[in-house]
Amino acid sequence: MFAILQIQTAEVAAQATETAASSGLNVFDLAVKGGVIMIPLLLLLLLTVYIFFERLFVLNKASKEDANFMNRIKDYIHEGRIDAAKELCQSTDNPIARMIEKGISRLGRPLSDINTAIENVGNIEVAKLEKGLPWLATSSGGAPMIGFLGTVTGMVQAFYNMSQAGNNIDISALSGGIYVAMVTTVGGLIVGVIAYFAHNYLATRVEAVVNKMEARTTEFMDLLNEPVS
Repeated sequence: MFAILQIQTAEVAAQATETAASSGLNVFDLAVKGGVIMIPLLLLLLLTVYIFFERLFVLNKASKEDANFMNRIKDYIHEGRIDAAKELCQSTDNPIARMIEKGISRLGRPLSDINTAIENVGNIEVAKLEKGLPWLATSSGGAPMIGFLGTVTGMVQAFYNMSQAGNNIDISALSGGIYVAMVTTVGGLIVGVIAYFAHNYLATRVEAVVNKMEARTTEFMDLLNEPVS
């Protein structure tokens, strides 16, 4: 009996799809037929797009670096112009400059203390860069699950309508549940895929900035380890 119901449901789904294609339904109309489940999916999509572009702007700003920044820091320190080095860091708005400024403010202390202070600032800067990425990870995993919830809800609705119709199965009575099942599945997968790729791309950009931060930290510590001529 269950197998017969599955076959009938598949036939109804195919007919509903053909009906949608022949009637020229647009994306908005299909989304509306997905029911209330489409609302959280839409919210997740808007959140994903906002976080992606906001983080992209922040990372582009953080990755910009003056090629002569470290050379000027080196010259200032060798000349004993510590205040000028601090001013240069304060006028340069990026994570590397803030880390170097913290290191300069600790000059005169043991190198291990300086390195620890720089690492602490670096951890804070990395946390700032990664802000919002957990939401993208949640969207990438949660959106398909919400879509699947809509699928189950739609199929329950379709089977209920089928049981109420008895032997006189009417496509119009089943199409609502079938639309919910199909549209929410597609919507959840689309949002999930977008969030997944957005998260991975931003994570790669964060890693590139972190590599720069580590390289400049090493360069600064090597500068302090240079013998005084």
